[in-house]
Amino acid sequence: MKNVYWDCYQGYRLPGTDEERRFTFSEVEKSYYLEHYGDHVFAQNLRNEAARHKERNREIDDVLKNKKTCPEETLLQLGNIDGTVRPEVLAQISAEYFEKFEERFGSHVHILDWALHLDETTPHIHERHVFDARNEYGELCPMQDKALEELGFELPDPTKEKGKYNNRKMTFDAECRRMFLDICQKHGLEIDMEPVYGGRSYLEKEDYIVQKLRDENERLEQENADLRAEKSELVLKISDVEKLLDDVSNDAYEKACDVITEAVRDETQKEDAKLIDDYEKRIFGSDNTPAVKNIAKQIFTGIRDLFGRAREKMLASIKRTLSDPEIKDRNVSQIKEKARGSVLAKLAKAKEEVLKHPASGNERRVRKEER
Repeated sequence: MKNVYWDCYQGYRLPGTDEERRFTFSEVEKSYYLEHYGDHVFAQNLRNEAARHKERNREIDDVLKNKKTCPEETLLQLGNIDGTVRPEVLAQISAEYFEKFEERFGSHVHILDWALHLDETTPHIHERHVFDARNEYGELCPMQDKALEELGFELPDPTKEKGKYNNRKMTFDAECRRMFLDICQKHGLEIDMEPVYGGRSYLEKEDYIVQKLRDENERLEQENADLRAEKSELVLKISDVEKLLDDVSNDAYEKACDVITEAVRDETQKEDAKLIDDYEKRIFGSDNTPAVKNIAKQIFTGIRDLFGRAREKMLASIKRTLSDPEIKDRNVSQIKEKARGSVLAKLAKAKEEVLKHPASGNERRVRKEER
């Protein structure tokens, strides 16, 4: 018996027809993401570049692969290898469920595709959907928690903080299961209303393998969690280096301006004082009368005050010149360029040391099932 396929662009492909799907489920999902979330990705990339974080830019493929924004898959199955319902019964129940699903959640949860497998011992359906909502910029993008919040779903325990075991997705899953089981009961099926998590007996061989691969992937990710955290502390991104260079160069320039100003002040003051002292020695060391010496003392006091005001005026002019945006940018750029080579060399050396870690090789990845 042939399988039944449906997707949001091509509709059904029914058993007994020779019509082939022109596009795979993967192609359909990418097209949907491009059509509905492409504007958001483009706008976010522009914001990243404006914030000088171009390394954060993403493509649609990145959004499709990210575990927080990728489509979610649901398996619909009644019974197991020891006993199940007829394929047409499962198909009818699933059709009613999808219709109810769209009616209830369609504003924020969108079914992309599903496949009814009739060529195995236990008929079952693989269905994939995506959650979305508008962000603070008014852009439509994949956001599971906000989508569920806008649909009115609360935390299982509102008195506790949101977390792995207390989130809106749990409430959503429970509601979906209730909807599905209500439809089953309307068709006269006796269903165990208590969910069973972690079991393997109901799974077909193919599904068991997929689940085992997922479990293995989770185990490997957990084993490498500490190592990834250690690397994240040791390996600096280039963008972080550029930001560091900007900050350090600006601070260095400001401190250099202060040092230069103070050095000019000290040297000028020394020269002025030396010049006045030399003249004072000549006047007071001569045979001039006390009256002349008294007048000379008043003159030298005025000269010192005049030199002091001239010195402060000159220093203010120097500061204004050094603070001029064009001059400052040019000098800071020179400082940054001279520092970059040294910083990058040290970074490369540090990265090389990290990569020598015995467990720092490419982390293993379990390849996802090709659909």
